[in-house]
Amino acid sequence: MARYLPKSTWSTMALLAAVTLFPAAAAWSAEPSTIDAEGALKRLLEGNARFVEGKLHSPTAAEVVKRRAEVAHSQKPFAIIVSCSDSRVGPEIVFDQGIGDIFVVRTAGEVVDNAALGSIEYAVAHLGAPLVVVLGHERCGAVSAAVAGAKEPGHIADVLKAIQPAVDETKGKPGDAVDNAIRANALDVAAHLQATGPILAEQVKSGRLKIMGAYISLDTGKVEMLERGKK
Repeated sequence: MARYLPKSTWSTMALLAAVTLFPAAAAWSAEPSTIDAEGALKRLLEGNARFVEGKLHSPTAAEVVKRRAEVAHSQKPFAIIVSCSDSRVGPEIVFDQGIGDIFVVRTAGEVVDNAALGSIEYAVAHLGAPLVVVLGHERCGAVSAAVAGAKEPGHIADVLKAIQPAVDETKGKPGDAVDNAIRANALDVAAHLQATGPILAEQVKSGRLKIMGAYISLDTGKVEMLERGKK
């Protein structure tokens, strides 16, 4: 699909290398997640509600040190967040989560290349995370540039090319062109992940994994879950 950066033979090499680099990657995770997708989503949205209200959890220094020690040798994140690299939407903050709680993959415009895909697959297959949330955000610069047809040098052009299908599918629709494309891009990335085999598609089919698109307002901080055809 044009939305995602081209596949190449290095992706297979990278995933094979991951088996050596990631301690848990020698075999499929045998330990089931202690939380399902619905529970994970509830936990994320409760954290976001605290963020919106300005009532974030404030662990003491001693609690931070304790938690750091707890996850120093292993991790069991309850969700995977695929978000933009934008400095205003750090997932740990907007979902009010701490060390070891969420596995985060960040690229401009939530563009999923082979390295990002392999990272997501690792968190699903070997860490047991039951939920993936693709988080788009208000006034995304990457999507704005794609909508404007910007001509950028270097690899920035690859990012805009990956977003272009969302621009094309929402062109001429009622509402703000950039906002429409941002939402479509998050949903399309989620749909792409759902259909990507063998790991993600198999886990979605089995019911062990849920993949969803979402949108966060920069003005309010509120995250809303997206559905195709609804705004």
